[in-house]
Amino acid sequence: MFKNLNTSVLGVSGNQSEIIELALTHGFKAMDLDMVDFANRAKLHGMPYARRLIDSSKLTIATFDLPFGLDSPEDAFQKDLQRLSGLASTAAELGCTRCLTTLAPAGDKLPYHENFELHRARLGAIGKVLAPLGIRLGVGFRAASELRMDKTFQFVHELDALGLLLSMAGVSNLGVVLDVWDLVVSGGSVGNARGMTADQIVAVQLADAPAETPLAELTEKSRLLPGTTGRIDVPAFLIALGEMGYRGPVTAKPHKSIFSGSRRDLIARKTAEALDGVWKAAGLTAQGKPGAPVLVPAGVGVGTAGE
Repeated sequence: MFKNLNTSVLGVSGNQSEIIELALTHGFKAMDLDMVDFANRAKLHGMPYARRLIDSSKLTIATFDLPFGLDSPEDAFQKDLQRLSGLASTAAELGCTRCLTTLAPAGDKLPYHENFELHRARLGAIGKVLAPLGIRLGVGFRAASELRMDKTFQFVHELDALGLLLSMAGVSNLGVVLDVWDLVVSGGSVGNARGMTADQIVAVQLADAPAETPLAELTEKSRLLPGTTGRIDVPAFLIALGEMGYRGPVTAKPHKSIFSGSRRDLIARKTAEALDGVWKAAGLTAQGKPGAPVLVPAGVGVGTAGE
């Protein structure tokens, strides 16, 4: 597995050269890309020009976001599906083989069983578009209870329900976005991760949580850098992933509000240090393979090195 930088989740903006510089400076092996923006640039200036900085950096393009939602009106969804093929072709040309989306955990339009069937059919249709290009679709869920408040109908917000949905979509290139924060907040643990295979996981996202707040009261703003408190045993998840042979991207995904007022270079540095800390605690090699775990004293945040 390898350390991946997603600047958008950190609240960091910049042009392509600036983001690449951040990734290289702070030791990331890969970065996520706004594929819609990149495809437009390639259309205007040509692919060789659009990708020249990426090629010279030798960074892997790890993932791109599915550029539309799954619950739109049918005619809009069909148009989005048609456009997806061209976008996916651009991604494949860059060597990016992972597309990600996240399910809304509740809504006001459809009861659970009808929404389940809608998503089953649409995920299957998306998978069929991506499959010929060798691209997998990773699907995540959101567990914070605040996101389901005041909604008429509940939907998928834990791992077992997500697994059932994916298994019924009828295509083989769907998998899970394993967000350890959402897994723990939903009542899961590293044991759930150990019950999966590497092939079932498309991408991994990491965050920690405040030590004293009950799980039911955690909000999206409670997402901290991995290793901050140790409330979520991120190294244990990394050990499990290493042992199962997971070889994909690992991305820190705290809430961007924790960086309020910080310069982007400092944000990237803190994020890299947090990943380095949990990586070391898990005993992973630079290539993300199992080594000897490092014992970290209870209550010591491994993501605060250098502060």
